[in-house]
Amino acid sequence: MTDLTSSGAVPAPRKGSLLTQDARTKQRNAKEARFRMMGLIAVTIGVLSLVGLLASILASGLSSFQQTYVALEVYLDPAKLDKKGERNIEDIAKVSTFGYTPLIEAAMIAAIEQTGVTSDVANAKAAGELISKEAPATLRDFVLANPDLIGETVQFDLLAAGRIDGFFKGRVTMESAALDRNVSPEQLQLAQQLKDAGILTTKFNWAFFTAPDASDTRPEAAGLGVAIIGSAYMMLIVLVLSLPLGVAASIYLEEFAPKNRWTDLIEVNISNLAAVPSIVFGILGLAIFINMVGLPQSAPIVGGLVLTLMTLPTIIIATRAALKSVPPSIRDAALGVGASKMQAIFHHVLPLAMPGILTGAIIGLAQALGETAPLLLIGMVAFVREYPGGPPDGFFDPAAALPVQVYNWTQRGDPAFVERASGAIIVLLVFLVIMNIAAILLRRRFERRW
Repeated sequence: MTDLTSSGAVPAPRKGSLLTQDARTKQRNAKEARFRMMGLIAVTIGVLSLVGLLASILASGLSSFQQTYVALEVYLDPAKLDKKGERNIEDIAKVSTFGYTPLIEAAMIAAIEQTGVTSDVANAKAAGELISKEAPATLRDFVLANPDLIGETVQFDLLAAGRIDGFFKGRVTMESAALDRNVSPEQLQLAQQLKDAGILTTKFNWAFFTAPDASDTRPEAAGLGVAIIGSAYMMLIVLVLSLPLGVAASIYLEEFAPKNRWTDLIEVNISNLAAVPSIVFGILGLAIFINMVGLPQSAPIVGGLVLTLMTLPTIIIATRAALKSVPPSIRDAALGVGASKMQAIFHHVLPLAMPGILTGAIIGLAQALGETAPLLLIGMVAFVREYPGGPPDGFFDPAAALPVQVYNWTQRGDPAFVERASGAIIVLLVFLVIMNIAAILLRRRFERRW
């Protein structure tokens, strides 16, 4: 006889049917229902917030993937571009972009006359303002690359001005143009007539992915080319440095390091580093890599090193968790058949932990790709128009990064740059989604369930 029965503490028999809920059961079920409802409300709020955020970004950024162009037949007048007639590239290069502006204005007036469009904008300068200030530079680059075409009439698709492009995207209206010194309602009316006549067309803006940044007066010409290359270079540096170092450190701490106060201190510091604000790593990079080592500012090598320091704790924590998830029986079996500890780890444990390691590495890279604060401190916010060279020399050339480019465009006054910033956010989100999908696929492909 047990103490429970001997003491007489026997539960009283339940009265009534088991199919009928008593007061305590009803209270317990009500608490569970309320908890489920709160969880459902929390998930709903999170999903609605995400949908609202994405809707806002897409609504303001999708238009950046479309651009208005002006189709003109420009006569490359030798009297203005090559007065000596020798087709000497050095003499032709002496003609600045101001020398190409009259050619564009004349082509614009000719197009208006040929289509029979009637407008109050009759002078060449006002008509030429419908075209981007980037157009003379585009024309000059073409002539320098093809000097033999001087004296001929060539078809060009030139960028329309930012206000004209904004008019067809709904960003500029007749009312706002009346208060804008950069465009007039008459110019908008002329642009509409030219679009009806087929001179102005809106099509996909491939240059948004390939063109460099542009000045404040030419938002329609701004692109992500330099920023994409800079981000790619930094991610390459982070991958090459952080993955081997992080995996090696994790294997040592998890499999070889003795368990004492020093390893406990290292583990605590690694966990603390994972929670340190990213701007602290920017200060560290500014002090060490730029001020002490003397590496150039706004260079992918500095950004890559700073992001490597920031990514290492994440990879170490993820790798150690992946190593711990491998059952001890795998190690014991390998050691039991005569394998050394090194062989057991590298031939058995590490391959089985590789899905978790790769997932942690990709998530760490995705986190580094979206960081802005440390890059601002090392000077990557600078205006950069020249593309960096090929690796490894390109790692030391000035460059931008996608999150910094977004920040840079949001600081400019023209509304077209806000549109460009939203478009850059979409591109950045696409990269992040691709990296997370890759992490999920790798885990599902190599995952082993025990």
